[in-house]
Amino acid sequence: MSARRVIVIVAGAGGLAAACDLARQGVEVTLLERAQVTGGKIHQHQVGPVRIDAGPTVLTMRWVFDQLLADCGERLEDGTLTLRPLPVIARHAWSAGEQLDLHASPEASADAIGKLAGAAEAARFLAFCDETRKLYHTLEHAYIRAERPTLVSMSQDLGARGLALLAGLGPFASLWRSLARHFHDPRLRQLFARYATYCGGSPWDAPATLALIAYVELRGVWAADGGMQAVATRIERTARRLGVDLRLGSGVRSIDVSAGRASGVTLDDGTRITADAVVFNGDAQALARGLLGEAVRRAVRSDGLSPRSLSALTFAIHGVADGFDLSYHNVFFQPGYATEFDDIFRQGRLPRQPTLYLCAQDRTGSKAPPSGQPERLFCLINAPARGDQSAPAAEEIEQCRNAAFSHLQRCGLTIRSANEAQVCTTPQLFHQRFPASGGALYGMAPHGWMSSFRRPSAATAIPGLFLAGGSAHPGAGVPMATLSGRLAAATLMAHLDSTRRSARVRISGGMSTA
Repeated sequence: MSARRVIVIVAGAGGLAAACDLARQGVEVTLLERAQVTGGKIHQHQVGPVRIDAGPTVLTMRWVFDQLLADCGERLEDGTLTLRPLPVIARHAWSAGEQLDLHASPEASADAIGKLAGAAEAARFLAFCDETRKLYHTLEHAYIRAERPTLVSMSQDLGARGLALLAGLGPFASLWRSLARHFHDPRLRQLFARYATYCGGSPWDAPATLALIAYVELRGVWAADGGMQAVATRIERTARRLGVDLRLGSGVRSIDVSAGRASGVTLDDGTRITADAVVFNGDAQALARGLLGEAVRRAVRSDGLSPRSLSALTFAIHGVADGFDLSYHNVFFQPGYATEFDDIFRQGRLPRQPTLYLCAQDRTGSKAPPSGQPERLFCLINAPARGDQSAPAAEEIEQCRNAAFSHLQRCGLTIRSANEAQVCTTPQLFHQRFPASGGALYGMAPHGWMSSFRRPSAATAIPGLFLAGGSAHPGAGVPMATLSGRLAAATLMAHLDSTRRSARVRISGGMSTA
């Protein structure tokens, strides 16, 4: 295999994982990234004197990264990276007097829920935890760690017991509707329905199976010293040690096809690089829209690209937070939750009553920053992915921001900062960073029970061209994108010496049970 050469495009989590897996198996890998730093959607803003994570901030499924590095003969925490488990998964607020912490301990979470909503709801939460545990372990082998399934392959892999579990969820039910079976308190349904947004969807349209994210979070949420960028840099070091030829500042003009097969790439400066196969870790829409050349337009089916997932309006702030005891992850809910998603997905506008997520990145320990001292804050509001269309007017952005930050004040939180200590990112700016996406941050929206079978697979319609990243199976989020890279590498290796499509592949390992 040492004579084989593969090009991986985009050094995000999926591209880095694919490069590592291929290189450790003796493949010569060239990893191309047009930016000057690895990470893809993982990125930071320089805000005054500090750098603030301004992309993904939630680190779950640590075992994905542990297994990747272990397969490469290394440890994730090698002295250059430190991960800190967070005892509080997230702090949630509806008003100054309505707050709820979810803890890494289900029993502690149940106690907190009991104080907010009563003992019956606490008991329902524990039953919900048990169901989501079974759901995760049912789908891990059949879906998460396997190349994209079909209805037939999923039925075969799940067996009678797994199918019975899914039937109990209501196979055609939305997440919101399914949560009504567990929680009577609308605040709790609102809290757990937010898991649909982790994949870029609406709780009213996303499938009930996304409830498994509750179990994933209960298995641990971590914060990395140095932010999420430190995680990408850690994997980058392994890739370089394995001999990956990482070329930063190298944009790709086109993916070249010869005799019907991907045969290399042409860079922005006209340089051509030949290869036996290509892994594309960018948004699959860029292929379908011809941004990588007409020859690869047919690589993916258009029905696996729409509707677009959520985009975001974000604010990276170096400022002083007063009046509310922030945790690392915080969510501030407003009433009328359904109107937020109607505004975004049906009206195509910024929400009038937005939920606001706030990551207080200096609060990994037991102590808050000294009173009156500025800290690193990242605020995110869900937004429509119309970054390639007319931009929202400055007045609309300001109205949305005011609605969100006014609600923070009603919850007791005031944030003070100078204008130069803030960086705002709109869907239009996300679209510029991720061409053809419209600013969508999660690929296709996970809407409808068939969405799991429509997301693009690792193998494409063009031999020798493979997909990784959040727009491909198994889905969005840094852990899932990392798994997509590993699936792309495994699928590529299964195809490399074959002129026909091989059987579906699975990557080994999995989350150990408690």
